[in-house]
Amino acid sequence: MFHSYKLEGFFDEMLEKGQQPRGHCKPFHEKLTDISPEELQTRYELAQSDFLRQGITFTVYSDNEGTERTMPFDFVPKIIPPEEWQELERGLIQRFDALNAFLDDVYHEQNILKDGVIPRDLVVNCQHFFEQVAGIDLPRRQHIFMAGIDLIRDDHGEYRVLEDNLRNPSGLSYVFQNRYVMRKVYPEFFNEYSVQSLEQQFSYLHSAMASLAPNSQNPTIVLLTPGVHNSAYYDHSFIAQRTGIELVEGKDLVVRERQVFMKTARGLKKVDVIYRRIDDEFLDPLEFREDSLLGVPGLIDVYRAGNVSILNGIGNGVADDKAIYHFVPDMIRYYLNEEPLVKNVDTYLLRYQDQLDYVLDHLSELVVKHTNASGGYNMLIGPHASKEEIEAYKEQILKSPSEYIAQPTIKLSRLPAFKDDRFAACHVDLRVFIFGGEKTHVFPGGLTRVALKEGSLVVNSSQGGGAKDTWVLEENPLKV
Repeated sequence: MFHSYKLEGFFDEMLEKGQQPRGHCKPFHEKLTDISPEELQTRYELAQSDFLRQGITFTVYSDNEGTERTMPFDFVPKIIPPEEWQELERGLIQRFDALNAFLDDVYHEQNILKDGVIPRDLVVNCQHFFEQVAGIDLPRRQHIFMAGIDLIRDDHGEYRVLEDNLRNPSGLSYVFQNRYVMRKVYPEFFNEYSVQSLEQQFSYLHSAMASLAPNSQNPTIVLLTPGVHNSAYYDHSFIAQRTGIELVEGKDLVVRERQVFMKTARGLKKVDVIYRRIDDEFLDPLEFREDSLLGVPGLIDVYRAGNVSILNGIGNGVADDKAIYHFVPDMIRYYLNEEPLVKNVDTYLLRYQDQLDYVLDHLSELVVKHTNASGGYNMLIGPHASKEEIEAYKEQILKSPSEYIAQPTIKLSRLPAFKDDRFAACHVDLRVFIFGGEKTHVFPGGLTRVALKEGSLVVNSSQGGGAKDTWVLEENPLKV
């Protein structure tokens, strides 16, 4: 099954040169090679049908039409040894705390701008910077309730941060369902391992939300969703159900006397915390988009008065903007007086003429992204693009260079993925979820995304990517 598996040129997270399994992967690899391809194929199909049966779907939009799809699941997990995880955890908490300090600063004193560490125009002209919420003191000064930090490993196996998602990071439900299906369909793979449990994580999630409530001992918490037609609705409903909070839409909430209330069969009930999965611009038609039917009129006034917490904070997008990403290491030094423990991917800002000139001369070697795009869209992957595509993208860049960044084509690490009765080496990344509350808490594992098209570097589910279970091993990882 591994006869056509290719290792050259990339860091493989399971196999070393000569196709020998890495130490912490050896028991899994041995178990894997003991099972026939026919049996693996049968179980693979069983796992996919289990996702479908449970309604674990997301929506892909094209031509204004939505298509429901299941997240393709691959059963070869990403296995992380305890010492590797502990180092990563420290680096992610450091990054999370610096990003939160930056958000609190730019919506208050703006010292980092006054001191010239980050160009002022990059912040104040960012489309995700909202003056409507400047000066608001949030509970615990916590702007980030949940972050989804996307990590890759380079060709040396070193972890690097690819992207910070601080607005509405999705995918937490898939982490749990990947584990559930993995334990159900492939139980024997766990026999040799002590994997950190996910069972307590929803209580952490609920505690974090409750700790950010304004002046309330027993807060009422709701999850505000755009509704069933949203691409991440499964994610919303799953989290609400598992944390025991109400799932509501904008029409279920109303503002009275600078308080937010939920409509119930017994009348109005005061709401203290809103975990919103609606973008900033749609939250309140009186403050942002007046055509929004998803939000709650007057909500921002209640937020401003300190009578409701909105998680994640409004305006967080200024901190995960692709141009601001370049300056996160500087934020860590500025706010924490520490060196970054997890590095960025090298990034060129095309607003600077020398960097623009270099990028335009090397487009065929680089990945170029629009700062406002996400999900793998509107990007140029130079080595995979035709001359015509490169020229067309070059014209696009020259119209507004400051809206683009460029990065080297990263040799994303790979893991085996089961395809057509054999294993193929497919590129992966990892989204780790971090919660802020009484203390910063890193979810043990995360969403490993895999590019199931061989050779592809795009892991997004909307463009053919799938998911794997992520095992963080206990201190004594291998069972005896």
